[in-house]
Amino acid sequence: MSEITVWIEAALAATVSDDCVVIVNDVSEANLRWALNALTTNGQMHHRTATVIAVVRPAGAGHAGVVSGVVGSAGDLLALVAEADAAALVAPPADDASPLPEPVRDADYLADAVSTSIEVFAPLAQALGRSFADARARGHELFGFAEHRYTTVWLATSAGARRRYVEPMGRFELNAKHADRIGSAWVGRATTDFADVDGDALYAEVSERLSWCETRLELPAGRYETILPPSAVADLMIYAYWTMNGRDAEEGRNVFAGSARGATRVGERLGALPLRLSSGPGAAGLPGSPFVVATASEPGLVSVFDNGAPIEPTHWVDDGVLRRLVYPRSGARASGVPFAFPSQNLVVDAGSSTSLAELIATTKRGLLLTTLWYIREVDAETLLLTGLTRDGVYLVEDGTVVGMVNNFRFNESPVDLLKRATAASVAEPCLCREWNDEFTYTVTPALRIPDFNMSTVSKAY
Repeated sequence: MSEITVWIEAALAATVSDDCVVIVNDVSEANLRWALNALTTNGQMHHRTATVIAVVRPAGAGHAGVVSGVVGSAGDLLALVAEADAAALVAPPADDASPLPEPVRDADYLADAVSTSIEVFAPLAQALGRSFADARARGHELFGFAEHRYTTVWLATSAGARRRYVEPMGRFELNAKHADRIGSAWVGRATTDFADVDGDALYAEVSERLSWCETRLELPAGRYETILPPSAVADLMIYAYWTMNGRDAEEGRNVFAGSARGATRVGERLGALPLRLSSGPGAAGLPGSPFVVATASEPGLVSVFDNGAPIEPTHWVDDGVLRRLVYPRSGARASGVPFAFPSQNLVVDAGSSTSLAELIATTKRGLLLTTLWYIREVDAETLLLTGLTRDGVYLVEDGTVVGMVNNFRFNESPVDLLKRATAASVAEPCLCREWNDEFTYTVTPALRIPDFNMSTVSKAY
């Protein structure tokens, strides 16, 4: 029995509430950072936090007290239990109240935390040394970071659930710039263990992209045929995924609302491509918790009362048709639909075998993007987003990249883009740019949009 699980059993025994959920996260992390062709910092970190949800049920209602904090001892966790018990007594009735899920006990629940170390970067560090030397010789500058983390999660409930999951997270970003900081290129990768991160190959890729920046062109704002690479598609589709709130749709407050109040767009075709959007534990081999871990409720999306409930693989969009929306168990009961939980992974696949290079080769004249950033919502009912292009917008003519153009601000809805997309590449693992600190694992294709809206020119580089 691990030390943490001993603490958890003592915490559950100490609660005076009707129900109690204890979640402990043990985080082990290592990182490298570099700038101007040299390592700047590296190190290892460890921290542990806990969340306690205490529930009192007077007259059948559910009142939840939720308290989180850093824990370094059994006493720290017991203190959180006492705070949560007190908070539950003064909490208002929760509209997402449910009985705790049927208990499941994982075979590895009693195991210790998993740790990483700086050694995980050993082959990558050697490749970085070679890249730094080559960049200096060319007069280029390299910036970036590599991070690896294991989060061991224990979740236990007074109903008898004893669950454990080890969540790996690895991400790598490499940014190459000309000395004037205008020419700029980026590559990124998500990984579980860095064994599949080829530093030399990624440096070659970012160097090729930087060479495209040697010819610089100016274009005005307007609608352009645009190839969105997988990273940009991931950033846009993640935002759409985050808004698949069934209750909001029924109340007419998001892009998935139906034409009448109480109706949704489930069953409606969203695009001509045979697109599938799915998530869940093991989706496309991506990491993902097999059970709900909720440290706070979010109306219509996530409920602390669902902690420990199994997460099933879910096809949200199938063959271009919207099939499901997100509902916690309370919302699912109220709407007469299945419980559906949004995992921390996402797979977008249009069934194509075309490569990104082939999409470029079949472009008469258009733009090839690298990444998007500073994405913000403009209108919830259409899911209109705005943001900026970043680290390389390239002009393609007759199937060849002919140079770099200025950056733009865009205004587009990811749901509307699905309707207008005319071609897709093969889906592949990628690292999104805007959201990768909180959403690391995606598989997406590149998409061809015939009229992507570059609303204004941006002078940001």
